[in-house]
Amino acid sequence: MTPLSYDNVGTILDRTTRLLKAHYQRAFRDAGIDITPEQWVVLDQLSKAGASSQTDLANGTFKDAPTVSRIIDKLASKELAARKRFPGDRRRYQVVLTDKGQTTHAHLLPRVQELRVQMWSGLNAGDYDELTRVLETIRANFPE
Repeated sequence: MTPLSYDNVGTILDRTTRLLKAHYQRAFRDAGIDITPEQWVVLDQLSKAGASSQTDLANGTFKDAPTVSRIIDKLASKELAARKRFPGDRRRYQVVLTDKGQTTHAHLLPRVQELRVQMWSGLNAGDYDELTRVLETIRANFPE
């Protein structure tokens, strides 16, 4: 296959990503929660990992540090997360979910799970594994 025959892949990936984000945004709005899909990713990571450094959040969400910092600022302004000093290290902060953040996560998780079921409808575990393999191979072709 010549490189020109691959032209459509980027468009399909972009269109699919935008469509999924729109569905997540709609689900959050319908639930009465003012949160973006990007904020959800950090909120979900905090729910899974507990108190985390900003670096750990960036690594766990595959986002760069400045982006994670802005997302944390937004989550903090919505009282969903808070920065606290690391015990014994006054220079570093850890990010934690607030009670409101935990409640919000618990409220949205079933909706997110419904979207995931819808997203994978008609596909099987082998399809998931193959898609993951292909995307990881593409990503590895562009080292950071």
